[in-house]
Amino acid sequence: MIIMGDDAQRVKDKDAQEYNISAARAVAEAVRSTLGPKGMDKMLVDSMGDVTITNDGVTILKEMDIDNPTAEMIIEVAETQEDEAGDGTTTAVAIAGELLKNAEDLIDQDIHPTAVIKGFSLASEYAREEIDEIAEQVDPEDDDLLRSVAETSMTGKGAELDKDTLADLVVRAVQAVTVKADDGSHVVDLQNLKIETQTGRPASASELLSGAVINKDPVQDGMPTDFESANVLLLDEPIEVEEADVDTSVSIETPDQLQQFLDKEEAELRGKVDKIVESGADVVFCQKGIDDLAQHYLARQGILAVRRTKKSDLGFLKNVLDAPIVSDLDDLEADDLATGTIRRDQEDELFYVEGPNSHGVTLLLRGSTDHVVDELERGVNDALDVVSTTVADGRTLAGGGAIEVELASRLRDYADSIEGREQLAVEAFADALELVPRVLAGNAGLDSIDLLVDLRAAHESGDQRAGLDVFSGDVVDTFDAGVVETAHAKEQALSSATEAANLVLKIDDIIAAGDLSTSGGDDEGAPGGAGGMGGMGGGMGGMM
Repeated sequence: MIIMGDDAQRVKDKDAQEYNISAARAVAEAVRSTLGPKGMDKMLVDSMGDVTITNDGVTILKEMDIDNPTAEMIIEVAETQEDEAGDGTTTAVAIAGELLKNAEDLIDQDIHPTAVIKGFSLASEYAREEIDEIAEQVDPEDDDLLRSVAETSMTGKGAELDKDTLADLVVRAVQAVTVKADDGSHVVDLQNLKIETQTGRPASASELLSGAVINKDPVQDGMPTDFESANVLLLDEPIEVEEADVDTSVSIETPDQLQQFLDKEEAELRGKVDKIVESGADVVFCQKGIDDLAQHYLARQGILAVRRTKKSDLGFLKNVLDAPIVSDLDDLEADDLATGTIRRDQEDELFYVEGPNSHGVTLLLRGSTDHVVDELERGVNDALDVVSTTVADGRTLAGGGAIEVELASRLRDYADSIEGREQLAVEAFADALELVPRVLAGNAGLDSIDLLVDLRAAHESGDQRAGLDVFSGDVVDTFDAGVVETAHAKEQALSSATEAANLVLKIDDIIAAGDLSTSGGDDEGAPGGAGGMGGMGGGMGGMM
C-alpha cells in the first residue's frame, strides 16, 4: 500500500508512458528546426532580459526554462553529447525524440516496452559497430580534410559566413596543441588553447596568436608596455592594505594619530612593492586589486602592473610562461618569475604575452557586435572539439544524412536475423535514423519524401557516401563534397539517444508530491488531464 498526501499526483502504466514520451518529444521538436545548414535560429530571452540568438542545440536547451522531469532527462542527452563529442547535440536529441515516437507506435500495437528496449539496445550496438566499419581513417596532418570537418561543424551557425578563414584558424590551432605520444597516437591538449573575443571588427579579422592575449589595461598610463625579455610575476594576492577578518573600529583623537595610521598603511603597501622590486619583476599580472598608492610606487619603479586579471587568464599565462602562481608575497623569490615577451597593441588595447617556449596559443575571434561574437564563439568551440576529436580518434564519415541512411539500410538487413518482437524495434530504430535526412531536407525547403527515396536507392546500389546537398537539392557523394563528420560524435549521439529513450520507456509509474514539475508549486496551476497530462505537447506542464 502506498499512502500519499492530498496534493500528491500519480500517473500509471500507459498514461505514464504517454506523459513521458510526449514531454521528451516536445523537447526534441523544439530544436529540430535548427538542424543542418539551412536550420533556423532561436531567440532566447531570460528573466533578466538578456538575449541569446543561436541555433546551437545544447545552448537552446540550457537557456529554456524547462520544468519537467522527463524533459530534463532529454536535455541531459544534449549535455552529454556536448561534453563527450563537442557537436551533434541537436542530432542526438532529435533521434531520441524519434525513437520514443516510434516506440509509442509499437506500444500501441501491444508490444511490451521491455521488448522495445531490448531491440533498441541491439540496434544501437550494431549501428555503432557498423560506424566503425564504415568510417574512413584520416591523417592528422591532412589539412584539407580537417578543414572540411571544421567547415561542416560551422555550417549553418553564426560562423558560416567566414567559415573558410575560421576553419583554417581552427585546424592550425588544434595542430599547435597536438603532440604525438610514444605509441604513435596523437594527443590534443585543448588546455593549451584559449579563445579571446573582441567586438568592433569583422570575423575575417580573427587571428591565431602564439602565447596569451590579455584584454586588460595597465593600472597607470605612464607604465612601460613593451618588453623583449621581461621577468613576469603571476600573483593572486591583492597589493592592498590587508583588512581585518572581523568588523573593527578605530578611535582617533588627534591629527597625529590619523597621520600615524596613514603612515602605517603606506609602509605596508611600500613593503609589498619593495618585495616585488627586490625579486626583479618587470611585469605583474595580478588576479586581485592593486591600491592606488601601490600603483604609483610600481610606476615609479618602471614596472608594468595589470590588475583584476581573470582567473582563467592567469591559469593560461601559467601554461604559456611555465611559471608558478604566487599566493604570498612574503615567500616571493626570483625563481618564481618567468621570462617572457610582452607587447601592447594600442589599437586593440590588448597585451600579447609569449614565453621562450610557449606551450599555448590564443584564437582571437572578432565580430561586429556582442551577439555576433557570442554565436561565433559557440560555433568555433564546436569546430575545435570535432577537429580535435578527429585528430585523436582518426575516423571520419560522410555527412549530409549519408551515414544515417546507410545505417538504416544495414539495420533492416540485421533485423531479419532477429527473432521475436525485438525485430520490430530494430526496424523502428532504423526508421528513426532516417529522421536526420528528412529534417535536413525539410529545413532546406525540399521535398523530404522524394529525397529520402533517392537516398535509399543510392545506398541500395552501393554508394554508402551518398548524402544530401541541401543547397542544390541533389544526392551527391558528400565526403568528396567536403561534408565530413567525426565518427566519434555519431557513435556518441546514437549511444546517448538510445540510453535516454530506453530510460524513459522503462518508467511505468510517476509519483509526484504535488504537480508534475521539478519546482513543486501549488496545485492551482497543476496540469489537468490524466494526473498532470496537460501542458505543452500533452505532457509538458511546466515547460517554458
